[in-house]
Order: sequence, then C-alpha cells, then structure tokens
Amino acid sequence: MYWPAVAIAVAGLLATNCLASEGDVKTARGCVKRPVATYSIVARDPETGELGVAVQSHWFSVGSVVPWAEAGIGAVATQSLVDPAYGPLGLEIMRRGRTAPDALTALLASDEGRDVRQVAMIDAAGRVAAYTGRRCIQAAGQIVDEPNQFSVQANLMLGDEVWPAMARAYRTASGDLADRLVAALEAAQDAGGDIRGRQSAALLVVSATSTGKPWVDRRFDLRIEDHPQPVRELKRLVRLQRAYLHMNAGDEAMEAEDFILASREYAAAEKLAPQITEIPFWHAVTLASSDRLPEALPIFRRVFARERIWSDLVPRLVPSGLLPDEPELIKRILDQSP
Repeated sequence: MYWPAVAIAVAGLLATNCLASEGDVKTARGCVKRPVATYSIVARDPETGELGVAVQSHWFSVGSVVPWAEAGIGAVATQSLVDPAYGPLGLEIMRRGRTAPDALTALLASDEGRDVRQVAMIDAAGRVAAYTGRRCIQAAGQIVDEPNQFSVQANLMLGDEVWPAMARAYRTASGDLADRLVAALEAAQDAGGDIRGRQSAALLVVSATSTGKPWVDRRFDLRIEDHPQPVRELKRLVRLQRAYLHMNAGDEAMEAEDFILASREYAAAEKLAPQITEIPFWHAVTLASSDRLPEALPIFRRVFARERIWSDLVPRLVPSGLLPDEPELIKRILDQSP
C-alpha cells in the first residue's frame, strides 16, 4: 500500500505543512486552523472521462483550498479542518500509478490530524474513496457511489439530509459533468446546507486526458469568492464559460476552414450569452478576415447598433493583424455604424 520514496515525501510534507489560515482550533499536528465547513462532490463522467470537483462553503475563497484536479490523473476535495496538502500529494500519488483509495489511505496513515479531516479522491479510472474523521463537526458524513463514480461529503451541516440529497441530485441530473456537479450543490443548499450559511463556491472540471497544457485541460475553473448566493452565481458563470468554449471551438473551426461548423459554434455562443456584445463582434471579425465580408457586415451592423464603441476598435485591429490592411474593407465595416 505504501512505498519508500512517496512515503518519505508524504510524511515530511504532512509533518511540516500548515497551509490553511490560522485560527482558533488546534489540530493534532499543532497547526492552528479554522474549520472549512463544506459540502463537496468529486466525480468522473464515465462517458467522457472528465474529472471534476464542486464545492460550497461559508468560508471565503473556498476554491483556493478545497478542490484539486489534474487531467488524466484524478480529483481531490480536502475539507473540514482542512489540510490543503492532501490535494497536490493525492494527485502526485495517483500520478505514480496508485489508485485513489490507495492515495487516500497513504495520506491518512501519515497524518496525526486525520480525525478532523474530511477528504474525497477519485482517479482517472473512476475508483473513488472518501474519509470523514470522527471529530469532524456534525452534521457530517459522506456517500461513496462506486458504480456511478462519485463521492459526496459534508461537515458542519444544518442536518444529515444534505449529502444524501446531493447524491440523489447527481444521479438524476441531466447535462454534462459540470451541470450535474452544480445540481448536487443546489440540492445541498435546498436541503439546508452549511449551518452558518453560505459565502463561496467553486467548480473545477478537467479533461479525460492531458494535453500537457493545464490551461487547455481545465474546461471549467470557476470561483465565487464572496457572494450572498454563491451557487446561483456559479451556475451563471458555468453558462458563460460554455459560451466562450463555443467561441474557442468556432475559432478553431475557422482556422480549419470549416465555416459551417464555425457558424454553428458562434451561434451557440451567442445564444448562451446574448447580453455580451463582444461575442458576435469577434465572430464578425473572424469572418471579415477570412474573405467572408458579406456574412460579417450584418453582424457588425447589429453590434454597432447595440454598442457603437466597437466601431472605434475596428481600425486598431489592422496593425495587430486581426483585420486585413485593406482600406476599402475597413470602410465597408465602419459604414455599418449608425
């Protein structure tokens, strides 16, 4: 279950690490920490292989502490009297080929403060494990669903219905992984949530396999640091992120000269975020720079009618190479401004 190189690294880091904010509760290791009372979910989508974590808490910037994930490796949620080291160390152990249950067992074995920890891990194969220490503040508990490849966990909740509600919601929700993770958070809040209220939330979803570029692999990396309705705000940002994912896909299709696909992706982006004028503007710019000016002009006209300032930006795109250095083309675009 354990092996020398990683055992030494884990023991050393867990013995000295004290990353969470200082506060008024001492752990067995002497680190002084406040409880990050939280409900969270870790999951793998069996169809796409995506891995994700979602979390909400009455704690500022919970997303900077609790959720960890790496494409093709796994995902971790570390909470209660939180030791953030469980995140990077858990991923490192899984990166070395061990399962999520093995990684969690190894870390707990070296942690004298394990009784106040609550941690869940899932690996790229969907093997999942969770742990709730006996001294976690009640109501606290977990549900590990191996067949459906997820775990839900919560501590310092209003009641013990919170994590079962999360599990039911995740199992029955529609949509992709991000949709279902947010549905679990919504169900937790509807069931009472954190006894202290709510403050921050986060969502992290990574691709099934690594490209070697973490910024590409993170499909959703969203944080609500401080908000009266953090899950509702998180849901709004998920929709906005989807719009920009479609924009990126449209740009890639344009580069491949697949204009039908590009138009479909741009239309999907605008449908998701119709309030953002910039989305159709860049669609029009891409069309104009690809010898498709007749298609671009009506979009420019609509954009300029909504926010005239975008017409001022058009000439500035020429020196940057985003529009051709063709005075007649630029004039025809600017003629669309009211």
